[in-house]
Amino acid sequence: MVIKRGGTPGAKAGTPAPAGEQGARGERRDRRGPPQPREARSKLYTEDVVRINRCSKVVKGGKRFSFAAFVVLGDTKGKVGFGKGKSKEVASSIDKAVRDGEKVVRAYPIVNGSIPHEVEGRYGSARVRLMPAADGTGVIAGRSVRAVLEKAGVHNILTKCYGNHNPVNLIRATLDALSKLRTKDQYQQLRGVIL
Repeated sequence: MVIKRGGTPGAKAGTPAPAGEQGARGERRDRRGPPQPREARSKLYTEDVVRINRCSKVVKGGKRFSFAAFVVLGDTKGKVGFGKGKSKEVASSIDKAVRDGEKVVRAYPIVNGSIPHEVEGRYGSARVRLMPAADGTGVIAGRSVRAVLEKAGVHNILTKCYGNHNPVNLIRATLDALSKLRTKDQYQQLRGVIL
């Protein structure tokens, strides 16, 4: 019996061992496929983990790490929210962020897959300008702003960020901008005018 290097007995040279079997040197080999999709933590909304910050504390035995997760939640039908959570493990920090975000999810006026008018939001030194766009434009935005707008159900929009580009500040500025939106009917009721 001839054992060829890099495979099982009798196998052709260069062929990998089947999943779960041992190679010629006795090491365990498993086939790695595409990454498995993570199970959703929220039953009501879809979530997007925007950022995970790691903080280290030096103690007598070494370093202790803690993690802060920032998550955007939404139903892609006009409702969106933002939550944050801190823990010593990444998974539990995301869980906390999702629970925190579910409490503050609220509805915003989205008209035909875009926003009713141009608006600017601010948080600290971060400013975000949102401009309505025609069908087929898509979401022209960076990672943080895109996460909020896609979870809100916006499909066509133009955006521009000014000042601070911290992802968390941009998310808060985008939510501030969305909170200033009013539909045509809301403006008519506020002014007491019927057009």
